[in-house]
Amino acid sequence: MRHQLHDLLSRSLMALALATAVFTWSAPAQAACLSSSQTRQAVASGQARPLGSLRVNGQILSAKLCERGGGLVYVLSVLNNGNVSQVTLDARTGRRL
Repeated sequence: MRHQLHDLLSRSLMALALATAVFTWSAPAQAACLSSSQTRQAVASGQARPLGSLRVNGQILSAKLCERGGGLVYVLSVLNNGNVSQVTLDARTGRRL
């Protein structure tokens, strides 16, 4: 009984730690990404290249324009050879980071 309680407590703490890590990792990235209208403004003002002008190896499945390190970056989900990967590009230059 004591062993089962210890095992349950250990699993609960591990689940809580994992949930905290996932929330901590994802929340700032979502909060720092621009809305659709903010993205249009950034492209119109030259702060970011148009998405269609970016060169990536594969098919862009989704894209977000986000603030990072004092600048803007595109965070892309790219399909290449059956694999989906995340690619981050400098929004002004299109250079891969």
